[in-house]
Amino acid sequence: MLRVVLAEDAVLLRAGLVELLSRVGHVVTAAVGDAGELARAVDADRPDVVITDVRMPPGFRDEGLKAALELRSRHPGLPVVVLSQYVATAYATQLFSGASSAEGGLGYLLKDRVGEVTDFLDALDRVAGGQTVIDPEVVRVLLQQRTADEPLQRLTPREREVLALMAEGLNNQAIAQRLTITEASVVKHSSNIFMKLDLDPAEGNRRVLAVLAHLRREAPQV
Repeated sequence: MLRVVLAEDAVLLRAGLVELLSRVGHVVTAAVGDAGELARAVDADRPDVVITDVRMPPGFRDEGLKAALELRSRHPGLPVVVLSQYVATAYATQLFSGASSAEGGLGYLLKDRVGEVTDFLDALDRVAGGQTVIDPEVVRVLLQQRTADEPLQRLTPREREVLALMAEGLNNQAIAQRLTITEASVVKHSSNIFMKLDLDPAEGNRRVLAVLAHLRREAPQV
């Protein structure tokens, strides 16, 4: 069971998320419609995880995202899942470049992912457990934006597949299952990736953040 604070201005989606979360045993301690209410709800009673839309009243720009970053500054390690209507790599970059981004779980998902109930609930559990979860479509766009990058051209097709799944936050076992290969093969491919991209092979969220740092470097912000 997770205690969840939910921030979503669309009434029907907010009600649907409350129903979904309650149905699987989670407790929504607050379901609010703007960034100010979100901050007050979290400050009053820190939840296990926050789910927030990016764009919320009054400006419908990035109020929810900014509120999430501010809350993580005040409450280090606060797990946050950010929902976005569109693939916006600028928002993903801002979220994962924020203060204390390596502490506590972080997720960036497209709202369409909510319709994939099992995937959404799995992502929520992983973020609450301290992991990093990136929507596969966001990773795909980041990789497409970087296809002209010379270091990425050094990767084999299989290494690119491993890189994409690594950026989604999957561990070696999950990557092996997804690609139907052994964990030893994943370890080998990962080592090659970090060597070719000159990345720190640290485990956990730091590994995911290192990959994202490489993918977003000089990438167009959509």
